[in-house]
Amino acid sequence: MTTFLDRMYPGQKGRVIGYVDDSPVVRRLTELGLIPGREIIYLRNAPLQDPLQIQVGASCLSLRRSEASLVAVELEE
Repeated sequence: MTTFLDRMYPGQKGRVIGYVDDSPVVRRLTELGLIPGREIIYLRNAPLQDPLQIQVGASCLSLRRSEASLVAVELEE
């Protein structure tokens, strides 16, 4: 099932499949390791739901929901 990173729930796993556009934010996310084919784990939300924390490989990243909405993800079932 394909969705966007900002629509995932804590504990879900998925694989990055692409991006919505080619903005400077997207280029920065790829520099941080969010490249297509990479497995991610949605760890948790902040108390007000923004930012969210994910694990990419051995790294933990905190992303704003607006940034996470640019990342297309295929969920693992």
